[in-house]
Amino acid sequence: MKGGLKDTSGKSLWKDPVHWKEMLIEYRMVVVLLVMFLTMTLSTPAFLTTRNLINLSRQISVNAILAMGMTFVIITGGIDLSVGSVLAVGGVIAASIVEPGTSPVWIAVLAGIAAGGALGLINGLVVSRLRVAPFVITLAMMTIARGIAYVYTDGRPIVGLPDPFRVIGRDSIGFIPIPVVIMILVILLCWFLLQHTLFGRYVFYIGGNREAAKVSGINIKKMLTLVYTFNGLIAGLAGVVLTSRINSGQPQAGLTYELDAIAAVVIGGTSLAGGVGSITGTVIGAVIMGMINNGLNLLRVSAYYQMIIQGIIIVLAVTMDVMTSKDRQN
Repeated sequence: MKGGLKDTSGKSLWKDPVHWKEMLIEYRMVVVLLVMFLTMTLSTPAFLTTRNLINLSRQISVNAILAMGMTFVIITGGIDLSVGSVLAVGGVIAASIVEPGTSPVWIAVLAGIAAGGALGLINGLVVSRLRVAPFVITLAMMTIARGIAYVYTDGRPIVGLPDPFRVIGRDSIGFIPIPVVIMILVILLCWFLLQHTLFGRYVFYIGGNREAAKVSGINIKKMLTLVYTFNGLIAGLAGVVLTSRINSGQPQAGLTYELDAIAAVVIGGTSLAGGVGSITGTVIGAVIMGMINNGLNLLRVSAYYQMIIQGIIIVLAVTMDVMTSKDRQN
């Protein structure tokens, strides 16, 4: 079209540096994702193979599921450091129920999810009713839940899981792994809740301005309790998926998973200050995290160096969040 794209005043958007700056800030993670995809493709021929991409999607699934619930928590201005341990509890409880082979798989799945929800409910009640800082109670719950997982299993993995349960983490529907199908369903559910329900709107209101939300008649205590409970349910589901995938209930499962989930959320543009975030951004953040881990493995980078790189990524993500928060304020 002659003259290029123009705004309502007739000014060319292509020549407007302010517009380009806003565009780059808005879609910065999409650009990062594309650059990383191109870099990995050029760095190792094994990356862009069907087998590796399917494996990558499986690797991403558990962290992406965890990050969905974490998105809600962080948008409210909170944090949850316990999801890795809650995942372990949900996993070992599901494994213990299904392991004798006498209970239906769906009962084990629901039990694992319910266990996660119960621990999330405790987090939510302490945060909302007792007004304990989310960092403090979830840090304590991280230790408590891990202890529960060890006590429940006597420190030993639960093995010998039946084939119907292993289907959840290992089989596929067509060429799509079932964990990826579950991830997609969770993503769609969370997107709908956040964007098209009163619940999601209240989550943004609470994170954006808690006092204004309270004056508007929003029940802050009830909402925070629901958010942390929902996050616990999601973590329990992630535990079931992971347990099925590795074919054992491991009490040490999910170590440091909370950091990966938080990193995915923040990389995706959700502000640690609350009030800003999206499910789409979190999905992009989870894919970036998974792509980094997958690419480093293919390049045979030592696991020790991978830990350092992941830590640097988290620092960069938080720094970017602080910088973009200042831009929004200005």
